Amino acid sequence: MSTVSPLVVGREGAVGILELARPEKFNCLSLALHAAIEAAMDEFEQAGSGVRAVLLRAQGKHFCTGADLDEVKGLRSDPAKIDHFIRYGHRVLSRLEGSDLPVVAACQGLALAGGSELMMACDVAFAATDFRIGDQHAQYGLVPGWGGSQRLPRIVGLRRGLDLFYSARWVDAPTALQWGLVNYVVEPDKLGEISLAYCTQLATRSRGGLALMKRLARQGMDRPLADGLQLEQDLMATELLNDDVSEGLAAFAARRPPVFK
Repeated sequence: MSTVSPLVVGREGAVGILELARPEKFNCLSLALHAAIEAAMDEFEQAGSGVRAVLLRAQGKHFCTGADLDEVKGLRSDPAKIDHFIRYGHRVLSRLEGSDLPVVAACQGLALAGGSELMMACDVAFAATDFRIGDQHAQYGLVPGWGGSQRLPRIVGLRRGLDLFYSARWVDAPTALQWGLVNYVVEPDKLGEISLAYCTQLATRSRGGLALMKRLARQGMDRPLADGLQLEQDLMATELLNDDVSEGLAAFAARRPPVFK
């Protein structure tokens, strides 16, 4: 792995690794960290990169405890800089959400405020049993600034979302699992192994097929059902003609694993 401060960027086979590397600051999000994530995604998404899935994980005790407030304090005297800080964070998290690649988060310890927003921008989330998630903006006169006000109610429902915003309370891993904030809860010492194995399995799938499923699911969420179904019909007519489908059908007939190119 090569270090791109404050992010460690690497590869495990066909899995691209993004590892938050600010454990001394609980991996809080800065402009430099957002820029490093964006640059790494540029690299991973290139057609010839060989990356088929992305794993986002973190060093240290906690996944991410939000924005770097020291940096925020230094920007508040300049409205243009604050505006850039907010918009750039939005852009990077939307990049993860909108990427053609599956993006999987592996979270230990705390995911708070901007850290919870980062996790919610990923497609699938693994949590260690010590995981807790919350939004503490209300305690400090703040509001979610990187998509949390929109993503959280869409995941957990309006009433639960508003309760979490108003109360600023944390929920534990079993509750996060029950509410759909995470997909899997595992023992802390197995988090890295299990989340990487999951991504490695995704990497054997058709890259184009997974990208299309992600596009259909995410775009369909914001459309009436009839419009989403029409989108599926329109895109599937083309999808069925591609080389990955030919390989998949040939592998099924031969009773062998497909090898997608």
